[in-house]
Amino acid sequence: MSFIQEEDKAEIREQVGDLSNDVRVLVFTKSENCQYCGEVENILTEFASIFDRVRLEKYDIEKDSEVARKYDVKRAPGIAIVGTKDYGIRYYGLPAGYEFVALMNAVRMVGLNDADLAPETIEQLSKITKPVHIQVFVTPSCPYCPNAVTLSHQFAMANDLVTADAVEATEFPELAMQYNVRGVPRIVVNEEHHFEGAMPENWFVEEVVKAVN
Repeated sequence: MSFIQEEDKAEIREQVGDLSNDVRVLVFTKSENCQYCGEVENILTEFASIFDRVRLEKYDIEKDSEVARKYDVKRAPGIAIVGTKDYGIRYYGLPAGYEFVALMNAVRMVGLNDADLAPETIEQLSKITKPVHIQVFVTPSCPYCPNAVTLSHQFAMANDLVTADAVEATEFPELAMQYNVRGVPRIVVNEEHHFEGAMPENWFVEEVVKAVN
């Protein structure tokens, strides 16, 4: 069964555009207790086949534990999107529904090596001098979630101290419970600071800087 229909491939190629750098998409799965691992691997295989510059690498998070540790991937299915360097862009869960847009956005940004942020935002992010971990909890049916995920990934590209995870809340209920996820997108910064809902770029970065300070 194909996840990406033939008639949709041209539109996906147009949405992502021409990439100037190679993009490695590392997918980490496991053979047991992973409901969507097979689907994630299949959809990424089809997605990567659309582009000459996108290369899919498949790993077992348990058997290839050293690779998982290198990329700090802690659960499966987990996806790391790596370009000329590792920007700390991660996705946990099946990038389906609206979240497929977040996947396309991440590949485009990394493939162009361009965070595409306002100068004011980059200036704000430059003030961050200690590690920041952003987690964006999402669901495939949430139309506002891809924007929050993309902004977090843009921040990770703009500052090496920032890492950003998208987490599909229904696939990781223990994490959703831990961070009291009652609505999405729910953004958690450095474990303790959290906020919800769609935010414009300037508000989002203010919340992140506030969390650090």
